[in-house]
Amino acid sequence: MFPWNLFPFNKDMKNMMKQMKPDEIDKYVQNMMNQMFPQGMQGMMQPQSFMPGFQNDAKQSPPSSSSLPSTVFETHDNVFVRIPIKNEQWLKDMRIYHTSNQMIIDHIPDLEDKTTIILPALVKKKGSTAYFKDGMLEIKIPKNVDMQYSEIDVTEIL
Repeated sequence: MFPWNLFPFNKDMKNMMKQMKPDEIDKYVQNMMNQMFPQGMQGMMQPQSFMPGFQNDAKQSPPSSSSLPSTVFETHDNVFVRIPIKNEQWLKDMRIYHTSNQMIIDHIPDLEDKTTIILPALVKKKGSTAYFKDGMLEIKIPKNVDMQYSEIDVTEIL
């Protein structure tokens, strides 16, 4: 049988936890972590320092060749690209193209600008649609399921 009376959580511990503030708990945990891990591993305690590109919300598009903000995300069947449109004249001036893995947007915000957005999945050539509503251009591209595999033979060279 486990000696539960020796377990550190008792009535006194419960009262002490009620009186502690979140800041004090955070300081205590950080102090214990600093004591437990050597200095070389301190960067591991702060994920934002070694993984700066990750965010909790929708995936942002990778840096593009222009300053056009966009949001890219995928569902099971489609890839969506959302672009805020500040001026409705842009809709008449812009040209949108896509390859199997990237989208190219020409002529916005200026006529000489070109923006390339990397897509998170392979997409089909046909079936894309674009809708503009409330200052947001949403482009929907069907995903391409590529199930063709090619085997590569490995030969040993002596």
